[in-house]
Amino acid sequence: MSDNRVRRQIFDALNSALAIPGDPVPEPPAPSTPSMTRHEKINRLSELMTAIRTEVHETTAADWPSVLQQVLSEKGVKALAYGSRSKLGPTIAAAWKAAAQNALPVLVPYDDPIEDFKSRLFEIDAGITTTVGAVADVGAVILWPDATEPRLLSLVPAVHIAVLKASTIDETLAAAMARHRWSQGMPTNALLISGPSKTADIEFKLVFGVHGPKEMVLIIIADQ
Repeated sequence: MSDNRVRRQIFDALNSALAIPGDPVPEPPAPSTPSMTRHEKINRLSELMTAIRTEVHETTAADWPSVLQQVLSEKGVKALAYGSRSKLGPTIAAAWKAAAQNALPVLVPYDDPIEDFKSRLFEIDAGITTTVGAVADVGAVILWPDATEPRLLSLVPAVHIAVLKASTIDETLAAAMARHRWSQGMPTNALLISGPSKTADIEFKLVFGVHGPKEMVLIIIADQ
């Protein structure tokens, strides 16, 4: 029997099998969303992120710049990179202007083209970013990097600081996707971050900071 004939018989058998109607497969039910109060969502998120070495601080809209300054002072941070045109930018700049400059890290605004800024970023020990929300049941914050806050701000410096409004914490990823209408337009680069960079590829030991920040700080603004 020729190879072509054998091949034709195999394909004929496959096509015949595909033509046999099978049992209809029902649509799976939508995953249930646990109901949590805002306090429960904050606690769940904090518990899970703290478990993998994220430092969590809960504060208010009025006090978070002071908390940020205290954290940076305790860690001995020398320079802080931030998006000068981001939502946090004006508040950070104003807080630094009102404080004694010699007691604070140098502010390094991201306001140059990324190709000009990225070489400087490797010399800066902390970066701060906004968040668009968080997922309580897995313990992760959601970042959408853009032109004002590129991915490098949360990836390159040894310390990554994220600022989160408590009102934007969702119970599940599905709830967060629905809130932000991902089905109508996916973000080009959505990040879910649960803690500092870690890997277990090196001799099967968990090591932090190999591919990114060694430390992560989450500042939760318990807004009303």
